[in-house]
Amino acid sequence: MGIINIDTDILIIGGGAAGCFAAVEIYKKSPNCKVVIMEKAHIERSGCLAMGLNAINAYIHSGQTPESYVSYVEKQFMGVIRKDLVYSIAQGLNDAVKDVEEMGLPIDKNEDGTYKERGKRSIHIFGERLKPILAEAVEKTPAQVLNRVVATNFIYNGKRVCGAFGYGVRNSTFYVVRAKAVIVATGGASGIYKPSNTGGARYLMWYCPWNVGTGYAMGIRIGAEMTSFENRFIALRVKDVHAPTGTIAVGAHSKQINARGEDYLERYYKHLGGIKCFTQHRLLATIEETKAGRGPCYLDTTTLSEANERKLKEDFLNMNPQIILLWASKGMNPRNKPVEIQGTEPFVVGGHCQAGYWIDKERRTTIKGLYAAGEVAGGAPKKYVSGSWVEARIAAITAMEDIKGISLVNIDDRVIQIEKGRVLSPLNKKSGISPLEMRERLQKIMDEYAGGISANYALHEERLLEARRLLKSLKEHIKDMSAVNNYNLVEALECIDRIDVARVLVEHLIYRRETRWSCYQTRLDYPEKNDDRWSVFVNSVYNPEADEIIMVERPLCK
Repeated sequence: MGIINIDTDILIIGGGAAGCFAAVEIYKKSPNCKVVIMEKAHIERSGCLAMGLNAINAYIHSGQTPESYVSYVEKQFMGVIRKDLVYSIAQGLNDAVKDVEEMGLPIDKNEDGTYKERGKRSIHIFGERLKPILAEAVEKTPAQVLNRVVATNFIYNGKRVCGAFGYGVRNSTFYVVRAKAVIVATGGASGIYKPSNTGGARYLMWYCPWNVGTGYAMGIRIGAEMTSFENRFIALRVKDVHAPTGTIAVGAHSKQINARGEDYLERYYKHLGGIKCFTQHRLLATIEETKAGRGPCYLDTTTLSEANERKLKEDFLNMNPQIILLWASKGMNPRNKPVEIQGTEPFVVGGHCQAGYWIDKERRTTIKGLYAAGEVAGGAPKKYVSGSWVEARIAAITAMEDIKGISLVNIDDRVIQIEKGRVLSPLNKKSGISPLEMRERLQKIMDEYAGGISANYALHEERLLEARRLLKSLKEHIKDMSAVNNYNLVEALECIDRIDVARVLVEHLIYRRETRWSCYQTRLDYPEKNDDRWSVFVNSVYNPEADEIIMVERPLCK
């Protein structure tokens, strides 16, 4: 197997929404800057936007302000957010959307040319080709794109990140990319918990199945500080196909009803003191209705007009065509039968919730030379795709400024050979544990002991401590994994990353002894929210020498 050495000014790991936007932004500001994008798939159809999008869910409409947006997010997340980060995102949302529109994104408009509102903070778009549009913008720059190259680890000399290693799936080549700065934009983590769909449909899930937490894991392994992993995200989605319920609830104004046809959210409004249900409460109410024997639960599409039904289908074609195929294959019509909904398995994400790197306002991580943007950056929930673009812009500008006077660092050949040997180890075994067996064992542990679907997402200390023990044992068996080809090798590497993320997640879930985000983080042994004790960030730093995860508390930012 050959080795390819590449030198660049800025390396972007992840060619999704944030990664592509960052590359374009760098060349706008500094045309002579050298950029490399390392992407495990292909930037044209990779990451969370691979199937498209029908709405931009973070936008400042007339009459709103960045301050009002921060207030909204703060209320949704029970007071624990990085207000400085959310505010900096809110300030740049509209400009970022305008930039992508100029790249070619069609946005639905009113007769006066203003964007058509889909909700209080969202706009309707025709985004089936959103990812190809971003990829085309990158192709117009001099950026070098390494498609189908899986990032394996950062190159770290103990003082700063100096690049990253990668493995070419198609060409069986090991990449050593030296860089003056690295922007990690790899998205969040799926596949840690047992999925609601199993067997051949196991990859039919809400979050991109190839986003496995690699960016998190690479940072964890070099001691980067992480935040808020306990703030998991669990989506309320259309059963089986995991199509977004917001397209129906917000876009078509359909109500949530139980099996008796009752609008069950009303009783939970009362339970919450009359306030409007937050996102997680819609999920909580659905779970409670099912537990009470009033399920299954649905979105009532039977009241739609023929025109609205057609529009609903068009919206889904821009984002999730599986549901249209399902309706067509079964001769179903949403006007004749309500759409069944359910919760997904938990995910670790920094866009809907706030798990990720602990960063400063300029998107620097706690490791010099390393910056984070998008889903992988922590502390700023509800950023969605437009917020990820803003963070990409901030990280790009900061990295360009910070590399002034920085030189590339020589990489010891022994370091290269050690990482190459680690990466290829599963291929060199004639027999052993398969990546599928390892992944299913991980998912079973997390589902049963760390608040998965089978436990209605509920947590308590005794089971979490058992999850900790079982995960430590599982990590000891990583050395026994074998792979039969390059694609199987990638699955093995993904298992390693998922296990590292899962261990950090469990420590966070153990540490926060309260219930702050219902369903996302419900502690049966600590069922109440405790502002006096837990109005803090729960952070962690991994010590690789001791194989120990050290927990750290950080105060809320004013």
